[in-house]
Amino acid sequence: MSGSAWAGAAVAAVTAGYALFSRRLATTAVSAPMVFAGVGVAIGPIGLDLLSLEHDAGPVLTLVEAALTLVLFTDAMSVRRRDLRLGGFLPGRLLGIGLPLTIGAGWLLAWPLLPGLTLWELALLGAVLAPTDAALGKTAVSDPRVPPLVRGGLNVESGLNDGMALPFFLLFLAALPGTMTSEEGAAGVFWRALVLSTAWGLAVGGLGGWLLHRSREKGWISRDWRQTFALAVAAGAYTLAVATEGSGFIAAWVAGFAFGVSLRRSAPADAPAATDGTADLAGHLAELLASLSFLVFGAVLLGPTLEDLDWRIITYAVLSLTVIRMLPVALSLAGTGLALPTVTYIGWFGPRGLASVVFGLLLVEEHVPGVQLLGRVIAVTVALSILLHGMSAVVLAKRYGTWHRKAAERRPHLREGAPEDGEAGHSSPAR
Repeated sequence: MSGSAWAGAAVAAVTAGYALFSRRLATTAVSAPMVFAGVGVAIGPIGLDLLSLEHDAGPVLTLVEAALTLVLFTDAMSVRRRDLRLGGFLPGRLLGIGLPLTIGAGWLLAWPLLPGLTLWELALLGAVLAPTDAALGKTAVSDPRVPPLVRGGLNVESGLNDGMALPFFLLFLAALPGTMTSEEGAAGVFWRALVLSTAWGLAVGGLGGWLLHRSREKGWISRDWRQTFALAVAAGAYTLAVATEGSGFIAAWVAGFAFGVSLRRSAPADAPAATDGTADLAGHLAELLASLSFLVFGAVLLGPTLEDLDWRIITYAVLSLTVIRMLPVALSLAGTGLALPTVTYIGWFGPRGLASVVFGLLLVEEHVPGVQLLGRVIAVTVALSILLHGMSAVVLAKRYGTWHRKAAERRPHLREGAPEDGEAGHSSPAR
C-alpha cells in the first residue's frame, strides 16, 4: 500500500478513535487539536513519513483552505447584531482596538528577535499570529460558570477576527517584493481582494438567503437540502472570488454575514430562529476539516520544525501568547470597569489555531522569501497554544467561574455580571 493510502488509513483511524471518546475527553485537558496534531507529527517526515508538504502540497492546501472557508462562513453566519449590542463594548474593543494593537505588537517585537526578516515579513508574522481560535480552549468559552458577557465576547471575537485580519495579511503580502501577490500591487490587491471579493460575498450570500427563504416559505426545500444549500452558498462565494482573482476567504466571510442577515430579515416576527439548523452540516464539516487541518499542521509544519529550534523562535512564541496578546487586550479594555481577573482571563484565552496555520501555508504557496523562518515561528506558536490553552481551559474556567460567583455575591452590580449583558452568552458557539 502506498504512503498516501497509509496516511489515509491513519487519518481515518484517529478520526474514528477520537469520535468514540470525544464526550469523555471533553471533560479532560486533552483536546482534539492536541490529539490530531500529535498524530500528525507521528505520520510526518520525522515519524513514519507518510505525509509531507513536499509530496502532498496540493491536497494539503485544498484541505486547510476548505476548512478555513467553512469556518469563516459559519462563524460569520451565526453572529447576530444583538451579539455586538448586548455587552458590545467587549467584542467591539477586542476587535477594533485589540486586534490592530496585537498585529502591531507582533510586528515590533519580532524585529529584535528574528534578524534576517524584512520589514514586511515581520508585519506578515504579526498579521498571521493575530487571529484567535476558540476551538483550542472550548471549555473557556462554554463553561456556564464563566459569565455570559465574557463567553459571548470571546466567541464573537474568535468568530470575526480571522476575517478582519485577512485584509492586513493581503496588504502586507502585496507590499512584500518577490511574491506573486506583489506583482499586482497594493492597489490591485485592494480592488480585487477587498472590494471585488466583498461584492461577491454580499451578492451570493444575500441572494442565497433570500432564495432559501422563498423556497422554505413555499415548502419546496427539505431540511437536509437546506443544510446542503448553505454549503453551496459558501462554495459559490469562494470560487467566484477566486475565479476573478480575488480572495475566496473574504468572499466566504462576507457571504456568511449576508446569508445570515438575509434569512433573519426575511423571516416573520414570530420566527426568530430563522437560521436554526441551516448551517448544521456546514458547521459539522468545518469542525471535522479543522481537526484534520491540525493533523496536517503536525505533519508538514510542526514535525520538521522540531528538528530545527532555537531560543529566538521559542521566545517569540511565548511572547506572542502572552505580552503580544495580553497587553493589547488590557489596553483595549481600559476604562470598561472589568476586574483584573476578567481582563487576565480574556487576555490569556486568545489561542492561535486554524487561521494562523492556513495563513502560514499560504506564505509557502506565495513563495515568501523568509518563509522557512516564518513557518517555524508560526508552527511553534500554534503548537504551544494547542498545548497550553488546551491544558489550562478546564482548570482556569473553573477557577475564574468560582471567583466570579463570589465576587458577584459581594458586589451585585459587578460589571461582568450586569443583567443587561445576560444575553451576550448566546453568540456563536465555539468551534
